[in-house]
Amino acid sequence: MTSISDTLTQVADTLCGYPLFIVLIGGGLFLFLYSGMVSVRRLPDALAALRQNRSGDAPQRGISSAQALLSVVAATVGMGNIAGVAIALAMGGPGAIFWMWISAIVGMSTKYHEGVLAILHRSTRTDGTPAGGPMHIITSGLGRRWRPLAVIFAIAGMFGTLCIINANQLAEALATAASSAGLADDSHALRLSLGILMALIVGSVVIGGIKRIASVATVLVPFMVTTYFIMVAYIVAANIEAVPGVFASIFSEAFSLRAGWGALAGVAIIGARRAALVNDAGVGTASIMHATSANKEPVREGLIAMLGPAIDSGFVCTLTAVALLLAGDFSQSGPQGLSLAIDAFGRAIPFGEYLLTAIVTCFALSSMFTYSFYGSRCAAYLFGERSSRWYTLAFTLSLILFAAVPLSAAVAMCDLFYALMAFPTMLSLILLRKSVRKATLQYFNRDNNYADTTREATA
Repeated sequence: MTSISDTLTQVADTLCGYPLFIVLIGGGLFLFLYSGMVSVRRLPDALAALRQNRSGDAPQRGISSAQALLSVVAATVGMGNIAGVAIALAMGGPGAIFWMWISAIVGMSTKYHEGVLAILHRSTRTDGTPAGGPMHIITSGLGRRWRPLAVIFAIAGMFGTLCIINANQLAEALATAASSAGLADDSHALRLSLGILMALIVGSVVIGGIKRIASVATVLVPFMVTTYFIMVAYIVAANIEAVPGVFASIFSEAFSLRAGWGALAGVAIIGARRAALVNDAGVGTASIMHATSANKEPVREGLIAMLGPAIDSGFVCTLTAVALLLAGDFSQSGPQGLSLAIDAFGRAIPFGEYLLTAIVTCFALSSMFTYSFYGSRCAAYLFGERSSRWYTLAFTLSLILFAAVPLSAAVAMCDLFYALMAFPTMLSLILLRKSVRKATLQYFNRDNNYADTTREATA
């Protein structure tokens, strides 16, 4: 098992180092500039579109754009917002957080392109609900000769959305909490039992399909983000005099050359890579969810979609970074990011380790709900609609397995499949950038008739 884990880690490190950095951040920066800095200039329009969508009636087919956004956030506001930030701090220091912010701004423009193309290139299922994602964007937007690229994405998506890290680290957190409280010994049997419990909870939600997933996300996401904000506010209030120094260290160490240009590049890559894994911008999963929106306005969907990285990488990750820098010790690097975070919150808040474990549980479960849908749509693209049910069952059962696999192997597998999803997605976004620009110009230079120009193919 060790040799397999080491091999996976080497392959993942090769693909997910400079190559993934160039694709996600370099490609995202290109889209950011090509779109005229849409994530900065059009942020007020995005907020207005979200307010308008939330005040509308519930759609008969599909879900609302706001529900799609919250479902995407349910997936991205997960373990990575806590464990991923802790890993970034341990490996890259406070300066890595600055590069996470830059990655978030760039990622917003990438998500904008994903949202627009998700509506422009989607199909209608036999039950009348819309469906789409990178598979449809590639084949519909680029042509059938590009289908092998869509197949690569779908295969990687089936495995990359199995919530490997979430199941693994949630089991770790719950087992550690049970052991420290004297309720049970941290053992392989305990982690398997926790995996079974996860499977039962997740299965009870995902069996209801996208409607139930969206309904749960609409309630759960605001609750858990608000609760987490209150916890961080407590830490900030208790250490208010140290807050200016925290932000000063983030900016000063982001550009520090004390260890040379190589170290600076390493810090930037660590921060950007973790942010990419947190907000999924350029990975393609968000377009699967936004394609199910009942909204027929591509640009409005894109505007709402681009708020995702602002919420997870911009807001929630900043909360985590500030709290951990105020309360944590990151002198020892390593992959055990969640343990670092739990220890830090335990020192800063009474019963903080248990409160954070509860929040982490909500974060992780919410991610699992949405990721099961992502994977099922990839399976449906490859093998037909009936296969999505079998995939959902396999996804649920896989949580039991991944609750007990070694963490290093889990991280490597997740990074590897994410890379195989990101390369086809970013290539399609760049090649179809002109259609996004055309839709954007039409949207901001007309009244309200653009919805009729959307193109939907019948499956």
